[in-house]
Amino acid sequence: MAIDQEKLTYWFERRAVQPEYEALVESIRHHAKAFAQSILDHTPPSSDQSDAIRKVREAMLMALEAATGGRY
Repeated sequence: MAIDQEKLTYWFERRAVQPEYEALVESIRHHAKAFAQSILDHTPPSSDQSDAIRKVREAMLMALEAATGGRY
């Protein structure tokens, strides 16, 4: 399954978060999406591309959990 811009945007879009974490969450999401976009732009559609983007998303979610003390 090829990854398109719509899927990438959905996976990295902003979700509701407690006000005290908004700036932190936005920064982590922004940088994770930029990295995923770079992977999408510079690699051919393949299972390796999908795996790489999946790992970025997993890392982003773990970072959000760590940064918010598990409140994300």
